[in-house]
Amino acid sequence: MLIPILAVLLLLPSFPADDLADSSPLWLSLKADKPNGKHIVFITGDEEYRSEEGMPQLARILSRYHGFQCTVLFSIDSESGCIDPGVLDNIPGLKHLEDADLMVLFTRFRNLPDSQMKYIVDYVESGKPVIGLRTSTHAFQIPEDRKYHRWSFRNPKWEDGFGRQIMGETWIDHHGGHGWQSTSGLLIEDMKNHPIVRGISDGDVWDPSDVYTVRLPLPEDCQPILMGRVLSGMDPKDGPCEAEDRDGEIYDKNNPMMPLAWIRERKLPGEKTQRVFSTTMGASQAFTQEGSRRLLVQACYWCLEMEKMIDGKGKVEIVGKFKPTPFGFDRHRKGLKPKDLLD
Repeated sequence: MLIPILAVLLLLPSFPADDLADSSPLWLSLKADKPNGKHIVFITGDEEYRSEEGMPQLARILSRYHGFQCTVLFSIDSESGCIDPGVLDNIPGLKHLEDADLMVLFTRFRNLPDSQMKYIVDYVESGKPVIGLRTSTHAFQIPEDRKYHRWSFRNPKWEDGFGRQIMGETWIDHHGGHGWQSTSGLLIEDMKNHPIVRGISDGDVWDPSDVYTVRLPLPEDCQPILMGRVLSGMDPKDGPCEAEDRDGEIYDKNNPMMPLAWIRERKLPGEKTQRVFSTTMGASQAFTQEGSRRLLVQACYWCLEMEKMIDGKGKVEIVGKFKPTPFGFDRHRKGLKPKDLLD
């Protein structure tokens, strides 16, 4: 009887041992290959940029090569148990933030119930570090009659809500041509030796989505570390876009350039500060590029005050299969469950 049983076992799908440790059907919990004692929680939930695909890949890199325990949470349809970025009010597993050392947020206009939102608010207010990507400038849209309304996009009572108050900026506009002008990262002379950009050269960081407009200058405790050059097309090898003639006036999207990534050491009561890394990049296809992966991995180290370990040569190779879906609304993979992202 052993031979038929073995034959069946061989036909079952297999996953790397570090990928399936303690996973729930509703989220991913990735065990560190060589644990460093730190826990990173990724929170996904945007309808356009496929955060549900890009963030699990980053989590796999961080757990496989860098010793971080990683938990990845998703917007989940409560009836099917499938990932659905269009579900604005359900991200199961946020309780994991209670023992997280770093929160990586990539959400858009979430309207979470108070019972879930409480974990995010408590985490941020604890002063622990935060990373926010792309649409996290407008991460929440909570009605006025709700407890956590002040965290909402452009809330005038807490100037522009979570985006401005924590990340350093809220949603303003698309600066590049959305869907036809991609973005490459350029180093800033005064910041080219910063640990987060070690091993990164001009053009290594690329994102098919356009750089966002931000109000310049950013708040005084925000320091840009990478500028976003608007390219003429959707290929990393495309050159910068040309200046345009708009009713007799020359308009150059690359003069001034918009910051693509910045750091912040946010002052807290007493003498404490909270480390924040913000970037307006984040489409899942960006992480097909080694430089984009390296930027985010090294940002995690910096946020956790582990920058002495950054040498610009750490492993950031893709783990498993990674063929991200092009960004766009209603393009998410239907019927996808968290475990399917480990194929």
